[in-house]
Amino acid sequence: MNEVRAPEDSLLAKTPVRRLSRSLRWLGSGLLALVAGYLLLLIPEAPPPQLPGAGQQAFLWNRNAFWAELETRFRIARTWDKTQRLARFDHFVEQLHRALDAIAATPVPPAAPAYDALEQTFFEFAPIAAAGPERWPDFLSAAARLRQLVKWQSESWPTNSPPARQRLYRLLYGSRAAVEEALLQTPSATNALILQPSDAVSTSPSAEVQGVNFQSGDILLSRGGAATSALIARGNDYPGNFSHVALVHVDETTKHVSVIEAHIESGVAVRPIENYLRDTKLRILVLRLRANLPPLLADPSLPQKAAAFALHHTRARHIPYDFAMDHTNPEKQFCSEVAGAAYQANGITLWANRSHLSTPGVVAWLGALGVRHFETQEPSDLEYDPQLKVVAEWRDPETLFHDHVDNAVIDVMLEAAERGTPLGHNHWKLPLIRLAKAASVLLNQMGRVGPVPEGMSATTALRVQHLTAQHAAIKSRVFIAVEKFQAANGYVPPYWELLRLARQAQTE
Repeated sequence: MNEVRAPEDSLLAKTPVRRLSRSLRWLGSGLLALVAGYLLLLIPEAPPPQLPGAGQQAFLWNRNAFWAELETRFRIARTWDKTQRLARFDHFVEQLHRALDAIAATPVPPAAPAYDALEQTFFEFAPIAAAGPERWPDFLSAAARLRQLVKWQSESWPTNSPPARQRLYRLLYGSRAAVEEALLQTPSATNALILQPSDAVSTSPSAEVQGVNFQSGDILLSRGGAATSALIARGNDYPGNFSHVALVHVDETTKHVSVIEAHIESGVAVRPIENYLRDTKLRILVLRLRANLPPLLADPSLPQKAAAFALHHTRARHIPYDFAMDHTNPEKQFCSEVAGAAYQANGITLWANRSHLSTPGVVAWLGALGVRHFETQEPSDLEYDPQLKVVAEWRDPETLFHDHVDNAVIDVMLEAAERGTPLGHNHWKLPLIRLAKAASVLLNQMGRVGPVPEGMSATTALRVQHLTAQHAAIKSRVFIAVEKFQAANGYVPPYWELLRLARQAQTE
């Protein structure tokens, strides 16, 4: 006979199966929901718009053969004995000061041949100075005199004249580059801090920090260590050395020195200068309004007013970071705009020449990162503003070389951009970054900083990740190549050699 199972036994037997089946259905539904959510979050953003750029002509040196010749001269100078080196050094010191005397007495227009002679002489002087550190202070003194005279001459040049802009860049950026190439061959020849003689004084409150007398209204140019910092410095019609601008405020009573600056992560903020100096800085330049500027003669307290204006507005409201780089809209501010808006409100228009970003590759890559204004205020270009003078500069040889390598790598990456290579990103990470962005929005509402900066989209964050990873990979290979170069040649590769090494590293 067949055994008849009691109803209770039958129900008990089926319950585990039903429970398992129900669990599997819930698991399947959950997985399906996750997959659906992932696919939904995977929907791409609209591509960045095709932007025209500033429509100007980017500067090109076109002197590769001359750079190679200078390197050859440096190799030869390294074989000389001390007597030969000093004799050649004295010859160039005399020749350079004659060239400087030609522009020292009366205004000379920017197209004058005297500047061509000055530029050529200084470039030819640099490899002699680099071959021996015995007379390094004299070389720096000559470079400082060149800068002072050129800035003095530029006070009478037409503000928006392309020849004037190009002449300033050739002489100021060019002489800086020559000094740095020499410095990297003689790292023991100078200290990290270089004080520049300056008549740029004001009645603003002042305080000394790390050997520098800061005054309210001073402007700090600096260069960070991120790949995006290199892109900001080099992505310019006139590629430069700086990626960040900050404004100094000195309290009249306590003499406490604060820095007002815009951070990508959190917008405009105020913090002690000690915190500012603690961050990674590959170089720092301190600028100040020149003493004979007419608005400053009329109101010596103007720099303090500008600093107080920035301090007040930063503390009064949250000012988000301006990724579009629209210097005309104070509701959001990027780093240059902090100083620019503060001085503009007090009658001084900084950036006598607006910055221009024109080449298709630079426009495409920066456009992919959110930039929408390509006639703007770039940090590097403030160095050439005739209204400002240099007060001090931190320029440490070790960190300076990292700056040069970062520049070379980003320059080579931008060469690829000009060939049409887009700034890519890992599309499969988009859902995760969108979740991180959602969390960031909630944190921002609570006054905190999230993993994705306020105002930056998830796709843009992925593009920054891609840029950073690609830059780091090429940079690591460049440093390996640098070690081989130094072992084979006995000296640090100059910038044009770094470019060659970076191009090789990019193809590996």
